[in-house]
Amino acid sequence: MLTFLPEIFQSWALHGGRTKTAKVPLAISMGDENRTGMTEFYFRLFSSLPKVQLLIFLILLLMYMVSVCGNGTIVLIVCTDRSLHTPMYFFLANLAAMEICYSTIIAPLTLANLTSLRKATISLAGCGTQMFFFIFLGGAGCVLLAFMAYDRYVAICHPLHYTLIMSWTVCVSIVAASLALGFLVSLNMTILIFHLPFCGTNEIYHFFCDIPAILRLACSNTHVHQVALYICSVINVAIPFLLICFSYAFMVVAILRISSGAGRHRTFSTCSSHLMVVALMYGCSSFIYLRPSSSYSLEQGRVVSVVYTFVTPVLNPLIYSMRNKELKDALSRALGRKELHQSK
Repeated sequence: MLTFLPEIFQSWALHGGRTKTAKVPLAISMGDENRTGMTEFYFRLFSSLPKVQLLIFLILLLMYMVSVCGNGTIVLIVCTDRSLHTPMYFFLANLAAMEICYSTIIAPLTLANLTSLRKATISLAGCGTQMFFFIFLGGAGCVLLAFMAYDRYVAICHPLHYTLIMSWTVCVSIVAASLALGFLVSLNMTILIFHLPFCGTNEIYHFFCDIPAILRLACSNTHVHQVALYICSVINVAIPFLLICFSYAFMVVAILRISSGAGRHRTFSTCSSHLMVVALMYGCSSFIYLRPSSSYSLEQGRVVSVVYTFVTPVLNPLIYSMRNKELKDALSRALGRKELHQSK
């Protein structure tokens, strides 16, 4: 999929417009600066102490494995249990699949860097490819969360028309639209950033190719790029978040009209897990991408990025599984069938 991306970014680094000046020394031997055609960067280490690096490696490796297993379990359970073949769980399975891909874009390279005895490098083409998929999947996930809020709004406020409004055609179209929007925003943003000339230091003050950290390495004025980043953040983060707020405002009004306390609790419990995931994802994204560039701290950005690239993918399946009775029951049935099969 999109195997042409590295070649495109490499071509920009070598021949495209102003980027032909974007050369960084790769090796210095006997006082001679040997340059290759491929521009390379390296990531700043978490710590200069090997033991601390090893500890961080083990913690992040554990979180990555748990996130892949947890989200993979959700995808598998939703696909195999017919009782979960509903729009809400269809969206949840797609979100879990996005989380797996999203984590896999960042985690393996980060873990490899932590175990490297020297500062590991990444080519300009590799950096651009990583950034593209990071923005693509992250943006698609944010948009999908907004559609999931709309799904809950229809289920609570228009229950009699739910199956008509949220048909399978509509559900598939929603996921496709989320991916398409994420793709378009990501492609345009990545192309814009990697037309910049890079010079001077080639150290990325981060553990992956995040936009604010890469913009700090540019030689030219990045005001246009900062504005473009803000616009993309509004499209992928602010607007979906406002739609979620409007959806939940109508849902709260509808829930308060329910006379039974047990009914109100049951209805709200179906939304609480989604609200927790929204708070985690949109909170971190807003902190990084919707604040003025003048107040952005590279160190704070790196810490917050650990939360939404490693911690959030771990918490999402835990939140949904612990607070969702139908999902827990489906998991229990799946484990029960496995035990019965083994006993035979």
